[in-house]
Amino acid sequence: MSNRDALFARRQRRTRYALRQAGAGRPRLSVFRSGKHIYAQVIDDRKGATLAAASSLDEDVKGKLKTGADKSAAVEVGKLIAQRALAAGIKEVVFDRGGYMFHGRVAALANAAREGGLTF
Repeated sequence: MSNRDALFARRQRRTRYALRQAGAGRPRLSVFRSGKHIYAQVIDDRKGATLAAASSLDEDVKGKLKTGADKSAAVEVGKLIAQRALAAGIKEVVFDRGGYMFHGRVAALANAAREGGLTF
């Protein structure tokens, strides 16, 4: 494992530990961003199950986007994950940014999910 990967994994563990402490059993909204796409899912860690998921590869979103790797894609995915989570009966989540900074695409997704009705 390279030093960069090790540092990312350390940030990810530190973030998830803090979420477990502050989460009070709420499901977590986890974000993964790659060079070409962005993904979000609402996970119940007690059951180990994904309750709702959305990505820039979904047919609902893909047609609206020029690329899956920009802020507009993150906003669309944030709206879609909020819509799907509310349909599954989830209103409160904890935001898991993983090892990423809360900036750019990650922040755009989070703000769109808040505007869509999720509370975190």
